[in-house]
Amino acid sequence: MPRPFIFSSESVTEGHPDKVCDTISDAILDACLAQDVNSRVACETFVKDNVVGLAGEITTHADFDSRSVVEKAIREIGYTDKACKFNADSFFFMNLIGQQSPDIAQGVDAEGADHKDSEEQGAGDQGIMFGYACDETKELMPAPISWSHKLGKELTLLRKSGQHTWLRPDSKTQVSMQYVDGKPTHVTAVVVSTMHEDSISTPEIREILEKDLIRRVIPAALITKETELLINPTGQFVIGGPEGDAGLTGRKIIVDTYGGMGRHGGGAFSGKDPSKVDRSAAYMCRWVAKNIVASGLASKAELQVAYAIGHPHPVSVSVDTFGTNQVDEEAIEKAIQDVFSFKPADIITQLDLLRPIYNHTTNYGHFGREDNLSALTWEKTNKVDELKGLLG
Repeated sequence: MPRPFIFSSESVTEGHPDKVCDTISDAILDACLAQDVNSRVACETFVKDNVVGLAGEITTHADFDSRSVVEKAIREIGYTDKACKFNADSFFFMNLIGQQSPDIAQGVDAEGADHKDSEEQGAGDQGIMFGYACDETKELMPAPISWSHKLGKELTLLRKSGQHTWLRPDSKTQVSMQYVDGKPTHVTAVVVSTMHEDSISTPEIREILEKDLIRRVIPAALITKETELLINPTGQFVIGGPEGDAGLTGRKIIVDTYGGMGRHGGGAFSGKDPSKVDRSAAYMCRWVAKNIVASGLASKAELQVAYAIGHPHPVSVSVDTFGTNQVDEEAIEKAIQDVFSFKPADIITQLDLLRPIYNHTTNYGHFGREDNLSALTWEKTNKVDELKGLLG
């Protein structure tokens, strides 16, 4: 039996400086795809104080005002208070977007080119991507990141509903879970840090958020008398958002995935169109891993795929079930390659990724959410019967 251990995962809300950047980058991507499904987008955002900058490479026939897209994204996050240095009405905007390199484009395009081995669409870059699933929650996600996201999402709902007008957009949550025999048993600590209006005291914030957030979101059965509830542990948190810290697209890749429980290949998601396997293949791996666990073939599964830029096939596909498999791992590996196609072009088709769906993915995890399966197609367990049919 594995030894008991505690595992912690964090989440951040959409007002966190890095998530502001992810939100803006995905808003630009969606604006491109809404008019031109063949858009090639690699949009990076940076924020600090009242400055918003875009950088990267975009090739598209879409025609829109980038600044207006950025302003709308900031407004929807909730940075509308003119007393805050960073707000939707008075930011300095820099647009440093260029076009995609033709050297990259010829590798990705479904066309022939000098010294290119195939006329099929190739991967947009080399790299390794992972997907993970486990049976710890109904969403088939690790429990610590699942509860952290739920806390963050509920905290944002409390703010946007107007129930607590002193809340401000920048917040972080963290949950620590005790594991016994490899299974989560209870929460050992909850950390919530939220930006707030200067008019409310820290003791008031702690009392309100324990009652209206933590004990409403986390089931009583998971909280013991020893569970630590740490709310704004530094005390005051009035200066936050991009005024308190610089933000960059792609710095919350562990928040976006499995909270550290599953491995990560290193590539970020937001602001990238699905020709970039950093994003599309990671979604693919989650879809496959989730279907493996949902079919009962294993209680935990991690998938790794690897690509070479411009090449239409993965250079490797592997599965690790951590000893929880009910059938031979080699049989599972063969079955998934019979049921799923890992070609970059086929991933896009299978998951219907050439749509302006990416604003649904940016915040509270790209995985484990079943609130919008028409958009988050990689969360569907629609290949269970095929896998069972092949493996018995």
